[in-house]
Amino acid sequence: MTTVLLLGAGGSAGANVVDALRLSGRGYRVVGVDVSPVRLHLSLADERVVGCRPTDPAYADGLRRLVETRAVDMVHPQPDPEVIAVGALRERLGAMTFLPSQAALETAADKAGFAARMARAGVPVPQSTAYSDLSTVVAQTEAMLHDHERVWVRARTGAGSRASLPVRSGEQARAWIGWWTSEKEMRADEFMAAEMLPGREFAYQSVWQDGELVAGQARERVEYLYGFLTPHGQTSTPAVARTVKEPRVDALAQAAVRALDPRPQGAYCVDIKEDASGDPRVTEVNAGRFFTTSNFLAHAGLNMPDMLVRCALGERLPRLPSSPLPADLYWIRMVDMGYVLVEGDRLDAWPRADR
Repeated sequence: MTTVLLLGAGGSAGANVVDALRLSGRGYRVVGVDVSPVRLHLSLADERVVGCRPTDPAYADGLRRLVETRAVDMVHPQPDPEVIAVGALRERLGAMTFLPSQAALETAADKAGFAARMARAGVPVPQSTAYSDLSTVVAQTEAMLHDHERVWVRARTGAGSRASLPVRSGEQARAWIGWWTSEKEMRADEFMAAEMLPGREFAYQSVWQDGELVAGQARERVEYLYGFLTPHGQTSTPAVARTVKEPRVDALAQAAVRALDPRPQGAYCVDIKEDASGDPRVTEVNAGRFFTTSNFLAHAGLNMPDMLVRCALGERLPRLPSSPLPADLYWIRMVDMGYVLVEGDRLDAWPRADR
């Protein structure tokens, strides 16, 4: 039996990794760890343990102890801070991790640095700028607004559109960042701005081994969980997503991964959005962990969490063509209502009251 130590088990992304591993039928034993003893009650891991944050001095020793006492074969972190921390500890944990290189993890974690890296490599990305001080925010934002109707202000690190807002003036950007610096103890240099891309949004999830693509699949985010409550209409977490056949999206995602890491290994999830001309551009790469909806593709027949564990343990899997799933498989989810996989031609198959 293979034992997987899953970090972030109390969150939805961790829960969906567990779901995917269960779907594989391989009898994985999952030890779920989360910093929240409250959210840990939601986890369906076989065993649950309260962990500490990566900033805690006891973090490394705690992980090593769990690996030893629970006979762990592989450690898989889902929260971004733990991906970075586990990557730095990978040689000292006593279990496999199968993470990208540390340089790739750290570059991907900084959205401004990542955008600059992609631009140098010739990978299409939104025009962006990194703020250095609150006093420069207005001028930097106005310079971008000279060429763009709106600018996307966001935190340089984190997920879920953290601290993001579309703005139409430098003063709006300054006020937004000023609120976060005064109320949430963030610094102005923790923010960046990028041109607002108006087109469709795609997500490409992939697993790589020895520099080769094992499997990758593109999907489109159609609707967002509680997006209607945000100023920009999105949360980066889809309530409705669908599989797509978009070769240019696949090619761009793979180019971004290779520009980030010349010898990719592990999980890479690429966010892509279309500009006003309909051309796709890479907005970020989440390296070392899966998208929240990893079980969408697993239920559709492409189980990447299972593939990742098997690759980590030394199995050489067949290399699949990119985006092998049929188009228009819909994944519909809502808080407290679960999730369901629906074929596109069944999406609107209900009787109608007005007929």
